Amino acid sequence: MIFMELGQVVLDRTTHAADVLAVVTGKLAPTPGPTEINTNGVVSFFASKIAPILLAALGIVFIGRASRGEVSKVLTSSAIAIIGLAFIAGAVSLFFVGDYLINLAFK
Repeated sequence: MIFMELGQVVLDRTTHAADVLAVVTGKLAPTPGPTEINTNGVVSFFASKIAPILLAALGIVFIGRASRGEVSKVLTSSAIAIIGLAFIAGAVSLFFVGDYLINLAFK
């Protein structure tokens, strides 16, 4: 049992020593630089996975309030939610307009 443990320690140390030697001699491959973030993938993930969950939770809250007779609060919350969606749609449209203007300016 002791010989197995000794063998494992020696094997680990020689692997580490080989890594150190490779770094010192410069034979190690350079690490790649940072890659770009896939913003289209992030946006599509939020649009397809997160937004429906949030809208479902909002709908459950609205249905719960309406069943308790708090219709005015439901209407107020619905109006706020619709205004928020309009702001989000405006921001998305400004993103596309800005992209169009940048492509137009730097052709």
